[in-house]
Amino acid sequence: MAKQQKPQYVTTLFNRKARHEYTILDTIVAGIELHGSEVKSVRLGKASLNDSYAVIHRGEVWLENMQITPYLHNTLEQLDPKRSRKLLLQKSEILKLNSKLHEKGLTLIPLKAFFNKRGILKIELGLAKGKKLYDKRETIKNRDAERQIQRLKQQY
Repeated sequence: MAKQQKPQYVTTLFNRKARHEYTILDTIVAGIELHGSEVKSVRLGKASLNDSYAVIHRGEVWLENMQITPYLHNTLEQLDPKRSRKLLLQKSEILKLNSKLHEKGLTLIPLKAFFNKRGILKIELGLAKGKKLYDKRETIKNRDAERQIQRLKQQY
């Protein structure tokens, strides 16, 4: 008899494009309201933060466009993979974010999703300002220079 393999659980999902496309000014951690077997899908790594963003609507923060693929063994209702999901923040935090968002060009971008020590899914949001093309080039140039310096340090 062959042993059954346990599924590989993912503890952290990253939005890799976020730091390239935006300058992150501030971060905040929020809980997320999920339904049914969505937690199992996220644990299996069947989620993506690409192209997702958060909005404040009627005093609540909503995460839009987060892709959570339906769990394979779910026999109950099928949920929309890209539905809006409510983020759990305190009222004072929402008011602070709302006042900052009214500044020119700021947006809320999810940076990563992770499970805390108690096994609860959390989303790290970044208050971000979009980068221009020349800012992106400058970032890449600085990163390459840092790598070159590290290589030279390792040689000597």
